[in-house]
Amino acid sequence: MKNVLFVLVLFLIISGCKSNSDSEKLITVKGEIPVEEMGVSLIHEHVIVDWIGADSTGAHRWDKSEVVDRALPFFLEAKDKGVNTFFACTPAYLGRAPIVLKELSEKSGINIVTNTGYYGAGNNKFVPQHAFDDSAEEIARVWIGEFQNGIEGTGIYPGFIKVAVDRNDTLSAMHNKIIRAAAIAHKATGLTIVSHTGPDGPAFSQLKILKEEGVSPEAFVWTHAQAGTLSGHIKAARQGAWISIDNLRYMDSGSSSNAGNVDWFVERLTALKKEKLLDKVLISHDSGWYNVGQENGGDYRGYTDIFTHLIPALKENGFTQEEIDLLLIKNPQKAYGVNVCLSEDFS
Repeated sequence: MKNVLFVLVLFLIISGCKSNSDSEKLITVKGEIPVEEMGVSLIHEHVIVDWIGADSTGAHRWDKSEVVDRALPFFLEAKDKGVNTFFACTPAYLGRAPIVLKELSEKSGINIVTNTGYYGAGNNKFVPQHAFDDSAEEIARVWIGEFQNGIEGTGIYPGFIKVAVDRNDTLSAMHNKIIRAAAIAHKATGLTIVSHTGPDGPAFSQLKILKEEGVSPEAFVWTHAQAGTLSGHIKAARQGAWISIDNLRYMDSGSSSNAGNVDWFVERLTALKKEKLLDKVLISHDSGWYNVGQENGGDYRGYTDIFTHLIPALKENGFTQEEIDLLLIKNPQKAYGVNVCLSEDFS
C-alpha cells in the first residue's frame, strides 16, 4: 500500500511540474535563475571532500569560516577569468556543504549549484545506512524530498542529481538500485543525473537501466568520461547522453598515462568535433578538494587551467570562439536546465 501511495504522489508531482512550469531554470544555492543567465559554467568541481565515510561525516568535521577563507581566492580567480556558474559535485555524506556554498556564492558573485543523490563508488563507503535496506523508490523519495523541501533545513535546494558507481561493466545490486532511484527522482523533478562513471562499461550499463525506467539518455551525464574510449563517447553521444570530460590538468609535457593533460583534451575534443558531436560535450577541472582532516585543507587546486591553457591550445588547433562558447555556455544550459516545480516556500 505504501508503494502505491508513493506512485500516486509521484504522478501528482510530475503532473504539477508539467502544468506549472513556464521555462527552464537553473536551481542555485541562492535560488532559481533563467538558464540564459548561467554564462560560462564549470560543470564539475568541488569545494569540501571528506573521505571519512557516511557513518562519521557531517558539518561538525569542518569549520565553515576556514573553508570559505581557503576557497574564496580560487573562486575570485575563476570569476576574473569569466566564470559565472559553478557546479559543486561533492554529494551528500562526502562533504556536501550547502551553507558553505551559499556563502561562497554571495562573496564571489558566482552562481553555485549543489546536488542530491548518493555516491556508491568506493565500495559504498559513502552511502548512508538506510539505503542498504531501502528500495529504489524509498531512496528516490529522500532525494525528491530535498528537491521539494530543501536540504536539511537550510532552505537551499539541489540543482542536479549526483550519483556514483564503481568501474565494473556489470553494476552491483546497490549501484543498480541507486541508478533506478536516480531515474525515479529525475522523472519527478526534471533534475539531470550526473554519474561518476569512468569507463565505457558502466556508462552503458547505466544507460540501459535508464532506458528500462523510461528516462532519456539526454538526462544523463557520463562523468569522468576521460576514462572511456572515443568509440564509446561517439556511441553514447549519438544516443543523446552528455560526455563530461572533466579532469583537466595543465602539464609542461604530455603523459600517456594521464588522460587529464591539455594535449589529450585537444586531441579528444578535435576528434569529437570531426564527428559533429561537440554539442554533446561538457568540460571541467574536477578541482578544489578541501580535504577535511588535512592542514588548511591540503593541496587545494584552482579552477583556471581551462582558460589559461586549454582555450589557447584549442584556438591554435582551429577551434572558433563559437565552438568554445558551445562547450562552456550553451551545452551546460541544455544539460542542466529544468522545468522547476518546487514547494511554495521556495524563495
